[in-house]
Amino acid sequence: MKSIFLLSIVCLFFVETKAQFVATMEVKEPIEGVCNQRGVYALFPMLDGQDEAVCPISMDEILNRLNTEIAFLKENPKHRDKGMIGLVINCKSELVRCEMDIKTKNELLDKQIVFVFNSLGEWEAGKLNGNYVDSNRLFSFKIKKGKIEFD
Repeated sequence: MKSIFLLSIVCLFFVETKAQFVATMEVKEPIEGVCNQRGVYALFPMLDGQDEAVCPISMDEILNRLNTEIAFLKENPKHRDKGMIGLVINCKSELVRCEMDIKTKNELLDKQIVFVFNSLGEWEAGKLNGNYVDSNRLFSFKIKKGKIEFD
């Protein structure tokens, strides 16, 4: 009888508690331009109160620019690869860091990908519970037959 009562109380406690999962990026060295060095968030738009930073152009337009502006891909139409680029957008909607988190097999290709992402325009800052915050965006991609696709 005691265990049923205790279980009921525990269940009610978890139903009544509104905990929100919030992930922060580990910042190993200072990032120039962020509003809060300890609060660079990895936001998940599927969770209430979290809106990730928004690019001024659509995902399709980003892919189009990557596939048309990167000279390395034009010169290597059979290239296969994969990688990930990480962006940090501060609370003022400024792109303050853009670098390859998982590099491709070619340094020139990495530089050209970073160049395109740096030239996308002004982002809209991410929001946490309605407040603009510093946030991290990751774009994982693969390259097949010289064309980039997001994972």
